Amino acid sequence: MTAILQHYLNPLHIYCRLRELGIRRKSAIILSQAYEQSIFRVVLSKERILK
Repeated sequence: MTAILQHYLNPLHIYCRLRELGIRRKSAIILSQAYEQSIFRVVLSKERILK
């Protein structure tokens, strides 16, 4: 994954964008954690396998 993609797909970046959209703090945390556990880690682990 390129550095730019890693930045934009980072769960912290997702959290910040959710907050900018006006989503409450607790909801943004829950959503970004769910994203990290269900999507980000899977994509990241598959990328490591391909290298």
